[in-house]
Amino acid sequence: MADLFDTGATTPSAEPPRPLADRLRPKTLGEVIGQEQVLGPDAPLGVMLSSGSLSSLIFWGPPGVGKTTIARLLAQETDLHFVQISAIFTGVPELKKVFEAAKIRRRNGQGTLLFVDEIHRFNKAQQDGFLPHMEDGTILLVGATTENPSFELNAALLSRAQVLVLERLGLADLERLTQRAEKELGRALPLMPAARDALQEMADGDGRALLNLVEQVAAWKVEDPLGTEALSNRLMRRAAKYDKSGDEHYNLISALHKSVRGSDPDAALYWFARMLTGGEDPRYLARRITRMAVEDIGLADPQAQTICLHAWETYERLGSPEGELALAQALVYLALAPKSNGAYVGYKAAMKLAKQTGSEPPPKHILNAPTSLMKDQGYGAGYAYDHDAEDGFSGQNYFPDGVKRPVLYQPVERGFERELKKRLEYFAKLRAQRNT
Repeated sequence: MADLFDTGATTPSAEPPRPLADRLRPKTLGEVIGQEQVLGPDAPLGVMLSSGSLSSLIFWGPPGVGKTTIARLLAQETDLHFVQISAIFTGVPELKKVFEAAKIRRRNGQGTLLFVDEIHRFNKAQQDGFLPHMEDGTILLVGATTENPSFELNAALLSRAQVLVLERLGLADLERLTQRAEKELGRALPLMPAARDALQEMADGDGRALLNLVEQVAAWKVEDPLGTEALSNRLMRRAAKYDKSGDEHYNLISALHKSVRGSDPDAALYWFARMLTGGEDPRYLARRITRMAVEDIGLADPQAQTICLHAWETYERLGSPEGELALAQALVYLALAPKSNGAYVGYKAAMKLAKQTGSEPPPKHILNAPTSLMKDQGYGAGYAYDHDAEDGFSGQNYFPDGVKRPVLYQPVERGFERELKKRLEYFAKLRAQRNT
């Protein structure tokens, strides 16, 4: 009878199958799909490797575009020991151990490439801890972040590393990756051409996500290739990348604002829809749309601001989703309205002039004189009441006596501001006549 407590060796079971994404991990930099802007012969990494001079790097880009893979292959290409940590799971004690091990390797003639995933998660003090080890050559740092390094990383760290932007994979890149996956699997995906395109679009530029989807589809037992509708029924579309407090938030609102400024209602509606489907608060969009009316349409169409405020009020009364249509209508109106930032530019120029001139008092002739003492001081003396003038315009100076009259507001030849420009020129002509 076998001993129940027998701990002798047993026959090892077969190794479980590795995920497709792991099996297709590139073995050399030449196998990396996409990112030619950093890996090409004349691109930053290509030049560094050909010259044998690799510096510390920060990879900035969305998930699934090859940040970890490229870092691992860089270590391989430069004969550096590869160490990978994540800022999410690593504290100060673990970092100290990593640095100590790197120092020992260095004394033994072996360099260390330290790859730090999500490096923006480290606080300022932890980021500062990398600096001395980067400076003395203990480590060559390669950080990866999905957030804008300008906002999330210390200036001292950024000054010692080169930021390289990795881009989401295009459809051509995803097709190449799909073909590579089919070769590894030994069979084509059971999809019609349109469904194949839809599968790649579901990945949203993320190579790792695509390979996970491909692995799912390849396991299906189907007799005939599936169409787009059948694929959508079997797979859940990947949620679009959108962070209401991160880079995507600011990138998309910038795209929306510039589409309106560029008089493109179709693009404006598209980015508006992208933000809404990403979960953006419509009230934030209502506020930004109203700002667009003030900043970019201005007095070229004074009605634009009123339309935005009414759309905002309509949303508050109706809520979602009906109220969002009112905001969409306001967007279309703004995109097609005549554009002017004349008042905005004039306001900024006035603020600059106000800071420069300090406490210069108004000229005495436009000051009120409610007491005899103030009258004796010349307050109000010589003031010309504009309504007494034949054309309702005295042409007097209203700037401080020591300030040369500037030109702050310059209307454009568009929309209602064309009329304002005529009035401005008319008063300037009268002012010149009166002052002579």
